[in-house]
Amino acid sequence: MRHNKRGRKLGRTWEHRKALLRNMAKALIIHGRIQTTEAKAKELRPVADKLVTLALRNDLHSRRLAYKVLGNHGLVKTLFDEIGPRFAAGGGGYTRVVRMSQPRTGDCAPMAIIEFTRYEGDIAAPKAKKEAPAAAPAPAPAAAPAAAEAAAEA
Repeated sequence: MRHNKRGRKLGRTWEHRKALLRNMAKALIIHGRIQTTEAKAKELRPVADKLVTLALRNDLHSRRLAYKVLGNHGLVKTLFDEIGPRFAAGGGGYTRVVRMSQPRTGDCAPMAIIEFTRYEGDIAAPKAKKEAPAAAPAPAPAAAPAAAEAAAEA
């Protein structure tokens, strides 16, 4: 039976894998985007999305849970004060994994970039609705009704 087998082992022990994902989550919060192997990026995505979800709740318990993962009060503050508000209107999809065209030199591992989907400028300038200028209605040509009446009589 295939119970409790989700996720990739990434060739590491459980403790090493946990440390790897924590360090990658820290780097993602600091830099906004990181380049890594495709498998590591796909494993990091749920961790990063859960951290952003905690930032959206924005209460003391969420901060403590985020600190458990990040282990740095400065990063928790950045997550809750800068990254969380970007996604206040969204309902998921906080990160994206973009595959790179060139594999890694040396072992030909498929590479990818993982990044947040919204950036700092996205919340500063909300889109304004454009108002259409009131255009005068075009007058109907006078010859068209006369031609329609002539066709009806014939």
